[in-house]
Parts: sequence; C-alpha cells; structure tokens
Amino acid sequence: MIWLQMNDASYEYDVRGLLMAFYPNEEIIKTGEAQPVGSWRRHLTVKCEAEGIEVSLICRWDEEEGPEEISFTGRRFLEGAGRRETKSILKRMVYDLLSQDTGKVLPWGTLTGIRPVKIAMGLLEEGSTQEEIAAYMKREYLVSDAKAVLSAQIAARERDILSAIDYQEGYSLYVGIPFCPTTCLYCSFTSYPLSRFAARVDEYLDAVEKELAYTAEAFAGRKLNTVYFGGGTPTTLSAGQLDRLLTFIEEHFDFSHLREYTVEAGRPDSITRDKLQTLRNHGITRISINPQTMQQKTLDLIGRRHTVEQIRQAYYLARDLGFDNINMDLILGLPQETIEDVRQTMEEIRALGPDNITVHSLAIKRAARLNILWEQYAHMSMENSDETMAVAAETASKLGLFPYYLYRQKNMAGNLENVGYAAPGKEGLYNILIMEEKQSIVAVGAGATTKAVRPDGRIERADNVKDIELYLSRVDEMIERKRRLFDWL
Repeated sequence: MIWLQMNDASYEYDVRGLLMAFYPNEEIIKTGEAQPVGSWRRHLTVKCEAEGIEVSLICRWDEEEGPEEISFTGRRFLEGAGRRETKSILKRMVYDLLSQDTGKVLPWGTLTGIRPVKIAMGLLEEGSTQEEIAAYMKREYLVSDAKAVLSAQIAARERDILSAIDYQEGYSLYVGIPFCPTTCLYCSFTSYPLSRFAARVDEYLDAVEKELAYTAEAFAGRKLNTVYFGGGTPTTLSAGQLDRLLTFIEEHFDFSHLREYTVEAGRPDSITRDKLQTLRNHGITRISINPQTMQQKTLDLIGRRHTVEQIRQAYYLARDLGFDNINMDLILGLPQETIEDVRQTMEEIRALGPDNITVHSLAIKRAARLNILWEQYAHMSMENSDETMAVAAETASKLGLFPYYLYRQKNMAGNLENVGYAAPGKEGLYNILIMEEKQSIVAVGAGATTKAVRPDGRIERADNVKDIELYLSRVDEMIERKRRLFDWL
C-alpha cells in the first residue's frame, strides 16, 4: 500500500502515474491531511508552494515492528517558474526519489502520457534537428538514450508520411464492430461475444448506417483520407453483412481522396475465404491478421480459441487472394511467456513476412478479465523488457520494416511502449493520425470516440455509449452529439 499526500491536487495525476510505474500492482491511497494508518509500504508527501517544492518519501511502516530507518527528501526553490515548468521540476524530483528507493530507471523517464512522439513532433515542426530533439527528451524528461532517439526518428518519419494529408479539409472515418468470437483475457475494448448478439447484428448495422448517413451529409465536400474498421473483430460479420456495410459506405462517401482503407480481420478464427474475397471486391487496401503470439499454450490461456496453424492458414489465404499490405499484432509480456517464447514467435512471424508488425507491451486495463480476476493470475509471470522489445525490433529490421508510430498506455509491462513497424509505403496512416491528433476522426458504432480538431487547433471529443442495447436505443443521441461537436462545419 502506498500513501500519497499532496497539497496541490492539480499535480496528482502526474505523481500517481510515476508511483504506478515504480510500484506496479500496489494500491495507492491519497491521504489528504490525514496520516497513514495500519501497515503500509511507502508514504510520499509532496508540498508545492509558490517559493518552492519539497518532496519526501518514508519507507515501510509495520504496525508491530515500526518503521524502517529509510527516508528520502528533496527540496527545490522556484524562481519565477510557470506552471508547466513547475510540473516538470516536480516530476523530476519525485522520479529521483522513487528511483533512489527502488533502484529502477524507467525507460521513458518522467513521461506518463501516451503520446511521447507528439512532443518530438512539436519540436521537429519548430525546426529542431533529430539530435536536438533526442537531447531535449533526455534532459527534460529523463528519457533513456534509446527511447529519445527512437522518438526523434519516428517523429521525422511520421512527418514525411503525413506530408500529403490535408488536416483542415480532410478527415478520417472509424467504424466500430464490437463483436468477437470470444473475449480475450487481456481485452478492455468494447467487444462482446458474437453468440450473445448474433440475432441483432443486422439491427446494429442499421444503427451504424444511420450514423454513417449523417457523417456523409455533414462532411460532404470534405476529403475522406482514411477509413478504418476496428472492434472487436469486424470479420465476425458474415460475408453478406460485410458486403452490405461496405456497399453502403461506397454509395454515401466520396473516395477520390482516399489514401487508406483498413479492416482489422483480427482473429484468425473469424476469417474465411468468402469474407476476404468480399474485402478484396470492395478495394480494402490494408488488413490485420493478429496472432498476438505463436505459442499455442499462451493462446489457450488468454482465451483465443484458435490454433497457431489457423494463423498461418489465414495469412496464406490473404496472400493468395492478393492482399499486399498485411499487419500482424503481437503482445509482449503475456502470462508465462519467456524471452525464448518471444524469439520463437518472432521467427515464425519472420517466416510469414508481413508488411506491418505492431508490437504491444501487455497493458492490464481495469476492465480486462485479467485485472478483474487478478487473484487467479497474480502468480504468473507477466514481464517485458528492453531486451524482449529488442528481439521484436531486430526481427522487424530483418524483414525490412521500420518503426513509424509509437504510443504508450497505463500499466504497461516493463513501463515500455507499443511500436508499429512497416515496410516503406505500407505504413498505417490512420494509426499515425489518431496519435498525432492533427485531423478530425469521425467514429461510428458502440463505444467509438469521435475526435474533432477545430480550426483553432483545439481538440474535442464525443463518446458513443459502449453498451450495445443502449447504443441501439440512443443512436439519434449519438448523432446529435456529433452534430454539436462539429457545429463549425
């Protein structure tokens, strides 16, 4: 148990993020002015006043044995520092104390947000060189050499990839299909087993088409740059249902500026020749076939009801039908997997030769069964490291794939990152756009989030309800939310 005492709650999110990174799986309790009670592991106090900052960390207290004789304290005077600089100083001070206590050095330093490359991109657009960006990331956020260089490299690559995108007149479209064959152990996305809603899928498509019709009308005359079908698993839809939805989009939207059309085929146990042929017939340019791992024992453990052989068969079928831009998602840090398991998985992926690999560090989200049923899995090893990430990066390099986008999540194994690798010209534009937040993305379907980038640069959002029953009954409300969000169109 970690006790957190602060006199300025506006910095709590940042401090809490560092505590979670240094002490994963520990309960964090904010004390207010009260003193900790019972037995606890650490008590962190942060005082932020106009004249300076003081942070202190007292180590373990046991009701029977009393305190350990360990404490760390830091003080720093502020001389006219603004709020942004104050936060940066405070985070570095807290980081230093926690690093002294644990002996850990975090690869991303004090950064607790999900978009570190966005910082690098901003500096790049201001005229900084990659070397200057890397130096800034190390100095300001205590980022490791490797991560600082990676951020700068990806920012430069993203800028080149997006150079032809029209941010003001262009937009992207996300279509959420929240059904899956089964729910994976680690999943926190809006997804439901298809067996529960099989009889209502067409009704769901009716609602999605209603949102799409509004979008087509509201954005008439603007440039549709990317379309992305996510979920869930879009290929849980039948070939006929896919044909229905893709035909509707073709009939209502202008594709003359379309740069990318992606469908997450996702689970191999949802893929058939008829479905893939339907996608080909409608000009889908990019698909994902996502193994997550090539270890059968892990697939069984995490609830993916398919075999390693089915992954290979789905991949070869897609190639046979002519798909030339195939992404494969992998997760590092899955329960009980070792670095040798990862090496074997990466060798199998190398043998297949996908055009994209997206490497995720396991993130245990609050809504995932892995978290809800934590006691059943707490004894299992779920570790990731720079060494494991390097195995994936080396495999990508051997395939001629380069890192092109990066993001982070809370509670990631090893406090690491997710990285997308792609062959030149095969990058996922939508992936970059959603991370860099430079273009509006209209999202339809249960649980989808629309992101509006207003003309003055402000970013605003509108969320669709996650529950399918509520979505079906309130779809007109979802449309009205978008109408208010885009009142400037």
